[in-house]
Amino acid sequence: MNEKNQGFNIDVTLIFIILLMASASLFALYTIEPSLPSKYDGSNFFEKQIMWYILGSIVVAVVMLIDYDRFRQFAWWIYGFGVLTLLMLELNIPPNLVHGNNGAVSWFKFPFGTVQPGEFMKVFLVIIQSHIIVRHFEKRPTSKTIKDDVWLLTKIVGVALPPMALIAMQPDLGTFLVLAAITGALILVSGIRWRILLSIVGAIVVAAVTFVAIYLVFPTAMEQFLTESSFGHVSERFYGWLQPEKYEDYGYQLTRAMMSIGSGQLLGKGYMDMEVYIPERHTDMIFTAIAEQFGFLGASVVVTLFFLLIYRMIHTALESNDQFGSYLCVGIIGLFTFQVFQNIGMSIKLLPITGLPLPFLSYGGSSLITYMLAVGIILNVRSRTRTYMFD
Repeated sequence: MNEKNQGFNIDVTLIFIILLMASASLFALYTIEPSLPSKYDGSNFFEKQIMWYILGSIVVAVVMLIDYDRFRQFAWWIYGFGVLTLLMLELNIPPNLVHGNNGAVSWFKFPFGTVQPGEFMKVFLVIIQSHIIVRHFEKRPTSKTIKDDVWLLTKIVGVALPPMALIAMQPDLGTFLVLAAITGALILVSGIRWRILLSIVGAIVVAAVTFVAIYLVFPTAMEQFLTESSFGHVSERFYGWLQPEKYEDYGYQLTRAMMSIGSGQLLGKGYMDMEVYIPERHTDMIFTAIAEQFGFLGASVVVTLFFLLIYRMIHTALESNDQFGSYLCVGIIGLFTFQVFQNIGMSIKLLPITGLPLPFLSYGGSSLITYMLAVGIILNVRSRTRTYMFD
């Protein structure tokens, strides 16, 4: 083993990227606060975000002190705790703590603020699915039949279904899709035969085409069915995405976001010059504030930071000589990649609005702590990766 790899390796580059993102987040929140509605007067999102980043840094430090392999020993306990908290929300237990907002019951409300269990479930799912994949191959080191692949796929999807179902009932489409993205990312690298995966993709495509065909043949009946279902809010956002001018109520936020980003042009309007009003700009639509003030160049800097962040995570996953560590990285990469793509995509009308925050930039306690927890795991894997001379 090389002597330089004997110590505790710290990914300084990844830490520096997070610091840059923290600076961008705090700067954006500082400039946004004066333009927020009066109901947010005295909220001090800028100061609260500093507090969340400090708490998140403590979480990173604690996570790095624990060998990530220890997570395997408590994987089922961690997963069970996450599912239990989601179940408590569904059952409204305890009623004085369960909190809803904008039609979704997704939070516990405490004196210090709200906590969203669905955010933490993202990392919990990565841990349990990574453990299941590694455990599967430990039990079957030589045998690899189609039956084994189907059984592994069943286990991976099986642990994802309970939290996804509970989150869908809240309803929270954004978090539901993130859990699906994590599951998909881990399935892709789990070693399951491509013919099985392509068969599943084919079935999904056929189902989607069938749904669209039925909608085109019976548009009125399908629209009524979707609107009256528990996913009525999904259809509303979908209509607002396709025709924001026609469905003004549903497409209002999207239309304002497009106006804001477009008005920034190449170089932006300048510091704190934001003329376009957007609801909840400090959370889901924080990207529009950066684009309006600093234009295409400022937005490009943010996108580049996310590219570098994901690149460093991929680098860590590839260099790790431990299967569990690599799978942890892949699940977290799936988490961040999908969420960044979805948030920026919905801001530029590439995708429907789902209410997902932009990692590390949007204001939010539960979400930011979750992202810092995920980064702590990546740094943990990196710090315990060793390079051997004859690898």
